[in-house]
Amino acid sequence: MNSLKHKVALITGSARGLGKAIAERYAALGADIVINYSKDKASAEEVQKNISAMGVKVIAVQADVSKVADIERLFAAAIKTFGRIDIVVANAGIEMVETPATAFTEEQFDRLFSINTKGAYFTMQQAARHVTDKGRIIYIASSTTAFPVPGMAVYGGSKTTPRYLVDVLAKEIGHRGVTVNSIIPFAVDHSGIFVDPAAYPELRKQLLDSCPMGRLAEVEDVANIAEFFASDLSSFVSGQHLLVNGAATN
Repeated sequence: MNSLKHKVALITGSARGLGKAIAERYAALGADIVINYSKDKASAEEVQKNISAMGVKVIAVQADVSKVADIERLFAAAIKTFGRIDIVVANAGIEMVETPATAFTEEQFDRLFSINTKGAYFTMQQAARHVTDKGRIIYIASSTTAFPVPGMAVYGGSKTTPRYLVDVLAKEIGHRGVTVNSIIPFAVDHSGIFVDPAAYPELRKQLLDSCPMGRLAEVEDVANIAEFFASDLSSFVSGQHLLVNGAATN
């Protein structure tokens, strides 16, 4: 079994969904945790309670990743509390689907790129500055970056750009033994836009039809890969983008 004892992990957007699953997985493996949330304090406190019950240390920090000052404050709080950061997961993001390329607005574009692109870029920049030698930086991308989907021009575009930074950082800080990778999940059930199983029925059917396994991803599928990338098993794996999509073609 992998162990993350004596490690400190910071996960953005970890009050619910994928971020929550990853934070709780790392805590179960012994890591101390920095939870981040933007607005949902109640959910963050619930995750904090769950993690504290696992016998590790945990703090919850409110920070809007679209604001660089907030990201800097998040990392400062983590270092002040724990004295180090070993693992950073740039997970925070928002989705927008079923919006044709001829229909999105400037406001929608700016909002998605400020959180998904700018937020991820500056989170990974802070991670590169502060993560310990032999640390781990992980970006949560989207399968729309590998398989373009109608109606997701802005969302997929906003998630594509940080993948380039993963490649660059892997080269720039690899001499420190730091690995930088991305996880590229398929649509995730019970999370994001599919937190309600009845939501977006036509899109759900399209995605299910494209997947030989006949299902969407679950948060645990993504947490499994996040565990691998955080562990010693991936110490010589860097600059990689791992699809978690059950061989889906969308």
